[in-house]
Amino acid sequence: MVGPDDILRFWLDECGPEAWFKSDPVFDQTIRDRFGETWKAATEGQFALWLTYPSGALAYVILTDQFPRNMFRDDAAAFSTDKAALAAAKSAIAKGWDMRLDLPARQFFYMPLEHSENLCDQDRAVRLICERMKDDNFLLHARAHREVIRQFGRFPHRNALMGRATTAAEKVHLDAGGYGAVVRGLEADEAA
Repeated sequence: MVGPDDILRFWLDECGPEAWFKSDPVFDQTIRDRFGETWKAATEGQFALWLTYPSGALAYVILTDQFPRNMFRDDAAAFSTDKAALAAAKSAIAKGWDMRLDLPARQFFYMPLEHSENLCDQDRAVRLICERMKDDNFLLHARAHREVIRQFGRFPHRNALMGRATTAAEKVHLDAGGYGAVVRGLEADEAA
């Protein structure tokens, strides 16, 4: 079975920022092949001990928040372990474990907050990134996630995958470019 160090080595050292946030079917397949069974074991509650120390908690959050987005791209299963990731991230942050890890690894404790469809979580993500990362690019994306939740109370781009009806306002948002348009709007506001 894959351990926490294997996850962190793969995600932080082998892959790095150039792979984290792009859509690449080959990369997605690599994650499915290397970590699919481990993710399944996490869904069955097999890694509680990982949540007892900072790097283990980070590995758990990456496994349950980041990996499913790759393994199940364009499928509702991509969000199926979001609650577990969010609970683990909140617990780690409450213990100050996020601050015991260097950047850029620290950001992955904040990503479950950004992926939450709860405005309080979104506000907290923005606040933590302002205070603990001081990175304008990460802050821009946290603010964009929050803006979508402020407007709609959920992420409209998930609607079709999750069997949710799209409202007229959400359709306008999606047709105008969705999340990308929100990012560009915030960039324009900052430049003005």
